[in-house]
Amino acid sequence: MNTPAEQHAAPRRRASGALRRWLGLPVALAISAVGFGLGLGQHLPVQEVIFYTVATFALVTWAWRYYAQQAGGAQAAEGAADAASQAAGGRAGSKGWRVWIARHRAVLIGIGLVLIVFGIASVTVKGFFDALNIISAVVLIALLVFSAVMNRFVAANKSAFIGLMVLVGLFVIGSLEIDGFISPANLRSMLLFASFLGMASVGQTLVALLGGLDLSIPFVIGAANVGLLYLMGLGVPSWLAVILVLVIGALIGLLNGFLSFRLQGQALILTLGVGFAVSGSTQIVTSLGSSFAGNVFGTVPHWLSNLAAMNGRTFGLAIPPVILIWIAVAIGLILGMRHTVYGRYIYALGGNRTSASRLMISERRYWVAAYAISGAASALTGALLLGWSGGGFIGVGQPYLFTTLAAVVIGGTSLLGGAGGYGFTVIGVLVLQVLTSFLVGIGLTFQWQQFIFGLLILPMVALYARSPHIRTQV
Repeated sequence: MNTPAEQHAAPRRRASGALRRWLGLPVALAISAVGFGLGLGQHLPVQEVIFYTVATFALVTWAWRYYAQQAGGAQAAEGAADAASQAAGGRAGSKGWRVWIARHRAVLIGIGLVLIVFGIASVTVKGFFDALNIISAVVLIALLVFSAVMNRFVAANKSAFIGLMVLVGLFVIGSLEIDGFISPANLRSMLLFASFLGMASVGQTLVALLGGLDLSIPFVIGAANVGLLYLMGLGVPSWLAVILVLVIGALIGLLNGFLSFRLQGQALILTLGVGFAVSGSTQIVTSLGSSFAGNVFGTVPHWLSNLAAMNGRTFGLAIPPVILIWIAVAIGLILGMRHTVYGRYIYALGGNRTSASRLMISERRYWVAAYAISGAASALTGALLLGWSGGGFIGVGQPYLFTTLAAVVIGGTSLLGGAGGYGFTVIGVLVLQVLTSFLVGIGLTFQWQQFIFGLLILPMVALYARSPHIRTQV
């Protein structure tokens, strides 16, 4: 039975909830209007501007109503708690300014960092202090505040919400700052490079869900890149060479999984050592009779170039097939992790090994399988990069040494296992790629890019704070 205080507050909560839901309509209209104006201002085709505007309106409307419902439920729970507290004669809480600062500390730190970076850039970068940069800083601060406020009402998938807010913020600021940032050519470029990183992050995500790490990924990518072209140069049919490279990558993953399982807690160093061995042995084999160690020259077949090159086409459309391949892999992996026994057992093992063993789940089988998938995915990434570059280079995978880890962490998957998933990694991949494109577009030096890159990763990892304690792994 409701108390008089709850009965009195219920109509106000319903009215507030209805207002909150319908407020999303003018917000969606305003955001869509801004996007429409930016599209026309950049002289994009009218059809594309209309399509993006309608898609933006639908996405913002759906997201607003969803989170408004979450907020309404949280507000009702808070109202019930406040009514119970008042009925018991308790105080609702301290209202001092110190309590307020402590409650909003993360937001205030974020705003302070934005202002500090903006101030330093205004002093050190000539012409940085202008109207567009001021608007961009205001938009970034507004999104930060909005994310912090809505984060209180998002009970599940907080990392996905934060990542999406960062992604939206980067797109809005990039559209304001850089001409052609949201042009079809630049979007295609960002999705292409995101596809490579996304494919390389498949295995890292699965391994991280179990509480492991795979640092052999960049070395397998480079070895597959060079080895594939070397095999085709020996006369092996291109389709058979790709299959052989994928099988060898899976075997390397099996070796990583078996050895790291036998030497628990040594996966980091062990996979790094295996990676060095794979890279070195590949260079030894491919350099026999050649003076170009680490590089292999040859002709890449047209079908492989079309698969991953910037000008690749899919059924006559100007879309590189690798983008669609990544989308298919992402959808399959996300659904598979949710609705298959393998996916559920991965989460069970990563969350609590002791409980999983009592359920007769074979930890060795799933641990080794995850590393095998990681090896195969890395080899596939190396093959796709060969189609993109047109030449074999052993160091092509080096940029993926820590970017796969960064994508997993920024997406919100716990490196201690049991929390997250590939859907979160997709968000992390997109955030990294859009941020890279934005920083390159505004012409920042490499040092500034690294500085801002770190500023993004640190607060996002702190905001997620979702990793289970190590004691649950024992």
